[in-house]
Amino acid sequence: MALAPPPPANDRKRVKVYELKSNDWFDRGTGFCTGSLVNDEARIHVQSEDEPVRTLLETKIGRDEGYQKQQDTLIVWTETNGTDMALSFQEAEGCGAIWEFVSDAQQRLGGGPAADDGLSDEAIETFQPITLPDPPQMENLQEIENIMRAANSTAQGREALAKAVMAAEYIHKLVPFVEIAEREQSLADLHRLCNIMKILVLLNDTAMIELAVTDDVIFGVVGAFEYDPDFPSHKANHRQYLADETRFKEVVPFDDPNVKRKIHHTYRLQYLKDVVLARILDDTTFTVLNGLIFFHQVDIVQHLQGNVPFLKELFGIFAPQETDQQRKKDGVAFIQQCCALAKSLQPQARNALYNNFINGGLFNVITFALRHQDASVRVAGTDILVALIDHDAPLIRNHIFKAVNENTKPLTDTLIELLLVEVDVGVKAQIADAIKVLLDPNANGPSLEALARGNNEYMAKFRGGPMHMPPTEMFIQRFYDDSARRLFQALKDLEHRQSMDNLNVQEVLLFSHLVEILSFFLRQHAFRSKQFILQELLACRVAQLMACPEKHLKLTALKYFRTCIGLKDEYYNKQIIQHHLFEPILNIVFETKPKDNLLNSACLEMFETIRRENMKSLVVHLVENYRDRLQALDYVETFPALVLKYDQYNQIADQNEPLLNHDQSFTSTETETPNRNIVNGGMRWQGLKDHDPEEDAYFNGPDNEEEANAPATAKAPTNGVSPQRPLVNYPDDEDELPDLPTDPTTTSPPADSTATSPPSDSPSPSTSARSPAPLPSTKIAEKRRREDEDDDELGKLSAHPKRRNSSGQPGAEPPAAHQPPHGHMLRRKRSIQAGKDPTGKKIAISLAMKGDANGKDGA
Repeated sequence: MALAPPPPANDRKRVKVYELKSNDWFDRGTGFCTGSLVNDEARIHVQSEDEPVRTLLETKIGRDEGYQKQQDTLIVWTETNGTDMALSFQEAEGCGAIWEFVSDAQQRLGGGPAADDGLSDEAIETFQPITLPDPPQMENLQEIENIMRAANSTAQGREALAKAVMAAEYIHKLVPFVEIAEREQSLADLHRLCNIMKILVLLNDTAMIELAVTDDVIFGVVGAFEYDPDFPSHKANHRQYLADETRFKEVVPFDDPNVKRKIHHTYRLQYLKDVVLARILDDTTFTVLNGLIFFHQVDIVQHLQGNVPFLKELFGIFAPQETDQQRKKDGVAFIQQCCALAKSLQPQARNALYNNFINGGLFNVITFALRHQDASVRVAGTDILVALIDHDAPLIRNHIFKAVNENTKPLTDTLIELLLVEVDVGVKAQIADAIKVLLDPNANGPSLEALARGNNEYMAKFRGGPMHMPPTEMFIQRFYDDSARRLFQALKDLEHRQSMDNLNVQEVLLFSHLVEILSFFLRQHAFRSKQFILQELLACRVAQLMACPEKHLKLTALKYFRTCIGLKDEYYNKQIIQHHLFEPILNIVFETKPKDNLLNSACLEMFETIRRENMKSLVVHLVENYRDRLQALDYVETFPALVLKYDQYNQIADQNEPLLNHDQSFTSTETETPNRNIVNGGMRWQGLKDHDPEEDAYFNGPDNEEEANAPATAKAPTNGVSPQRPLVNYPDDEDELPDLPTDPTTTSPPADSTATSPPSDSPSPSTSARSPAPLPSTKIAEKRRREDEDDDELGKLSAHPKRRNSSGQPGAEPPAAHQPPHGHMLRRKRSIQAGKDPTGKKIAISLAMKGDANGKDGA
């Protein structure tokens, strides 16, 4: 009678196909696996996920391929041509379905040809049976070990051994022999029992490992591991450690016995992984143990999250009416373990756990732990805080905002106080990291907007109006307004310290953390840190630390200055120059000059950065103040290169000096006192200046030889207006007077153009009644300039000077024969080209303004 074919596995299972090539697994691709029957032949077919028309694998299931199932998602076998293949499934259910199809097909293939022999399917399945002595005896422990070793050499034997041991409850039968062998002091039997337990645990069978940590057999299993044959003269004390019930403290009683059992099993699995099997653990066993621990932890956390009365009682321990301090300490330790479990959870489960804890009063627990006198409690509280910050830093900031608005002590102040007085090195380092993370504006950036929405009412109350600044920025600003000075007060107090040679260990650690935090602020708080560092003179205090004997503290201080220089900010460069902060660094270079160590290399790298980045202000300061010392450091090229670069700066400056002098002769007064005489784009009246006859002769003289030969029939105007004109086009007399421009860059004449002509011996009628006074308005000065445009700028003025009546209207006009054809061009040319050096000679400045036929300016 023919056997029925196996049912096909038509559901597609996502899988990766691997092929063994040169002792390395080659990935053929990802696809979907199905089991099917083709002409009564069982086949496995894998179709590509990316290219459905491409087939990744199609193999016929035979009876001699040696299919093996490893772990829960892996099937391996060897093809008839000798190629090793493997299927790695995405889900354990898919692997189980295909494995069931393969097993059924192989059983039926084996049953067909052997049916005439009268062998049943059960006989075929146990073709290589594992027979263990039952019940075991002390006399046959050696035989049991040999049988297990032989079965452990093949995959089929391992699977058969696991089934036989679990079916016969063989571990329960072996456990009592540990105590029997100890009573008989039979070390050989104890070593055999240890080898047997190693084989059973390393079978990587999940059910067997779970059985090994139960209350019935755990002490027998770890008792056998105490006698390792690899260390015959050594005995461990695993049973004593696990039997200590004081390690398990039930702060709040668990009402579910299943959860309590999982807590005990999780603790024992961790002890197996970390202590008992640490030396012999392979990757597969490590994965199995981690998987069991993970799923137990998930069940425990889910139970805690859903048990509201449990959480209420847990956080009620820290209420003021609770007087049992030991119970509070145990509560902190319990919450610390829960936060440690949360690190391995999925984000949603972890977020739910922290939300439930915060609603119950987690921040009160942290505050209590950080202020506790016991160092172990402070360590636990710091672990909880760091875990919460890693989870969501804006959540901590939100809590600090609430504390500030409620006029209670914020958490940042507690951290600062603890950092300043903490003696535990680990706690001090964790607190410093916590402060940096809390003040990092980029920490947990995606959730800042959610924090802004949730904290809107607190921000409005804090500022007395709507919130305009992001919460993180407000938090940082609040820190600089109040807490920063307390944080760096210890560093500031170094100002009154005469010597750095007597720093103790705690001071060295504190200063190291403070300088690290300050360097962090330089990078993250560029705007606020500038003013704070300048006001507190912290740069000088950091430089003072370079005189201490501890090299690591010197490196930390040097890191601060390297950060300042790396920012390429002239603000910090000026601080370094003003306080001569390079001197202690150069002292370190001279002290370590014969050596080639980290401290010397760090100093050289900083000076090389200054040279490479061409930081001129720093180069000039170094060479002008420490030239001799730099020249003495000739064992590297950096310092001679700095001196050379400084000399190049001076050489370039000398080459450009004539041009610079000319520019200064033209605009010296304006550059020395910028905007001194500028009011609304015009000239502020300075009163009449004492005239210089030589200067008047120069300005009123001819511009060329032709004009020099012409008869001089005019004299300088006597209306007190300078003949030099601003470089601005003014409208004609017939045009309407426009509003004055307000841009000082377009209407301001050179400062030295305020020279005025000497007063006339015969003052005009409009000025004879009163002494010279400031102009009543800018428009009058403008109008006078427009009237003066009709004057002859070549010095050929009319014999009768122009008069003005009291109303400011022009009087007699000069003769038409003396009017120049292009007044604007000539007047501009003269006002620019005419200048005078200290010797009284004319200077031709290489600037000339030309005008078109309409009198407009052109370059």
